[in-house]
Parts: sequence; structure tokens; C-alpha cells
Amino acid sequence: MLTITKQQATQFILAKQGLIGSYRFAGKEGAYDYIHQAGCIQFDPVDVCGKNAELTLQSRVKGFKKSMLWELLYEDRKLVDYVDKELSIWPAQDWPYFASFRERSLRMSDTFEGLKELKEEAVSFIREHGPVCSDTLPIEGEIYWHSSMHWSGNWQKKSQAARSVLEQLYTDGELIIHHKKGSRKYYDLAEKYLPAALLKADNPCKDEYELISWRVLRRIGAVGLLWDKSSTAFLGIDLKADLRKRVLADLSADKKIGSVMVEGIKVPFYYRIEDEALMQEILAGTANLKPRMSFIAPLDPLMWDKALILALWDFRYSWEIYTPAVKRKYGYYTLPIIYGDRFVGRIEAVPDRKEGILQVKGLWWELGVRQTKALNLALERTLSRFAKFNDCKSFQK
Repeated sequence: MLTITKQQATQFILAKQGLIGSYRFAGKEGAYDYIHQAGCIQFDPVDVCGKNAELTLQSRVKGFKKSMLWELLYEDRKLVDYVDKELSIWPAQDWPYFASFRERSLRMSDTFEGLKELKEEAVSFIREHGPVCSDTLPIEGEIYWHSSMHWSGNWQKKSQAARSVLEQLYTDGELIIHHKKGSRKYYDLAEKYLPAALLKADNPCKDEYELISWRVLRRIGAVGLLWDKSSTAFLGIDLKADLRKRVLADLSADKKIGSVMVEGIKVPFYYRIEDEALMQEILAGTANLKPRMSFIAPLDPLMWDKALILALWDFRYSWEIYTPAVKRKYGYYTLPIIYGDRFVGRIEAVPDRKEGILQVKGLWWELGVRQTKALNLALERTLSRFAKFNDCKSFQK
């Protein structure tokens, strides 16, 4: 098996993800193309300097605006909000692959007393009145309910009935998220917005093993290069070691993935075979690796496996949003900084939207990073773009 250097591995990952060299993704079409490539990007409602999904796109899509993601989700309907790697955003065309998720949701729905009647009542109201949230759906009281696929609801006490029935219909696939106001979700009937052929399409996977294989292949494509280890990049997939090895072996035999060893690391790494040309460019030294600086989202696909980041880049990152202030080493919402093929530091930048100024609350360079003219110029340009992304006219360090 071919052995590559750690630098070649990191360059391959960054080139695959569109974080080095000339921009591969631009505008709204580029935002969709990147999500299509990644399979899914994680959604998180916290908005300090942009929500996680928006931050993921701004780092690699030239000219990205937050409105572009909104349009792709809630006007063009090319993307949907649903579970994958936790709560995620993924291409609507993948709807048929998640049939087993919806079937499991429907089976669990039958176990909650009184839920069937509430679902019928909710669908009837939405069909007549249009999009609703839990505050505008006229269903009162509480019921015993919890979700089949994420952390909503309660296992030992009652939950708000209106919210429960909406989330149940959403995981069933009968409703989709029509739009959001802040963290408030508004739901409407999926049949109004997604093509009937898509909603009725057969599941492309004949069994659970095929679905797991499809999802593993998709996660490998999202990161670029994944190792044969327990990995948080596989979060949401029930993938114990024996099954993971079987899936990787079958994907290799089917020539859907290639493998390499990385110097100093004892387990093999895998990449999608469609990226073979890029791998050869990296090995030949002909890939476009022009340095570019980006601020990286905390839940960016690049950061899905922090152990892999540490092993390849020697960069240790912890998202300190849930760390008590007195125990934080850096900041509440600190973003890693990529420059060229290195993690060079991290930054905490918060927009003062009243004044229209992006405030840099903290900037920490990694040990050994030299403050060159090129680095400082790249930082100024990246801050200027980041300020514009956050609707600010300027930035202040």
C-alpha cells in the first residue's frame, strides 16, 4: 500500500474540501455544490458570528451570503433540514436514502398513546392554514413523547403536545421545515414543496447494510481522507469496529474507495476513488496549493474528527462554548484559522451590528508561526471578508 507524508495527507484533505488554492466554489450554486460534495453539513442554532452551517460555507464559497443558504433551503427547496450527522442540512435529492429513518419514526409513533389522533388534527389544520410553529398550532396540553432520532422530548415526563406532534410528523417525513425565525421552526406539508416522484421514490438501499455503506462513503467524501479507527466523523452511524472494517473492505473491493498509509500512523486511510486524480496531483506536486486563509466553523466537516486533526496537523482544538468561562483557554466561540496547509491559530470575532463593526475579541497564533507580511495581509483580507459576511462595514482588532 502506498505511503504518503502527513503534509501530503493534509494538502489532499484541504484541496478536496476547497480550503486551499483557488476557490473551487462560488456563489449560491457553489454553496449547493459543496453541500452536495460533503453530503451534509451540521446545523447548530447558536449565532455568535454566523450559524455553524453558514460559517462552514463562508470559509470555502467565494462571495457567500447567508441569504444564499436560506434560498437553497426555503425557496429553491434544493436542500432540506433533517437528521444525519446530528441535525444537518443535506440535498433534497437524497430523500429516498432516509426512508428507513422515516419508517422507524412511524413505528415509534404508534407507541405513544393519543398521538395518532393529534397527528391527524395537526395535518388537517396545516392543510387549511399553512405553515405553523408550536405556538400557532392550536393543540393544547402535554403528552408522553420523545423523538426516534434525536434528543427532543422526554423519556420520563410529559412534553408539550403541539411541539411533540410537529416534530413527530417532521421525523415521519410528512412535514418539512418551511422556514425558521431565529431558532423557531415553522413546518408545512412536504408534499407542497418536494416533487411527488421524490417523495414516492423507492429506497435505493435494499437493506441496512447498504445504507450504512452509502453513509460511510459519504462521510469519507465529506472529510476527504478518513482512517480505519473509531471516528466522530461517523457520528450518527451505528458503526462498531467489525462492521466498519467490513464496510471499508467491501467499498475497497467495489473500487469505490482507495487506500493509503500515512507516515507515522499505523492504520490505513481511505478516500473516494473519484478523488484519485487529486491524490495523484498532490503526489506529483502539481495541485493548486496557493495559500489562502479561512476561519473554520466549530462543527465544520474538516473538524469532525479532532483526533485526526491532532494526528495530522498537531493542532488541538476544543469548542469551548459549553466550558465555564473561568476554565476556558481561549474564547466562547473561537474559530480555527487555516493558512495554506497549516492551522496557524484561532480567533474570536464578534459583530457589533449596531455599530457595524466586527470586534476581534481574541487572536491566538500557534507556537512557531512567524508574523510575516504575507500572513498579516492575509489576516486583514480575511477579516474584511468576515466582517462583510456578518453585515459589518469594518473590523477592529
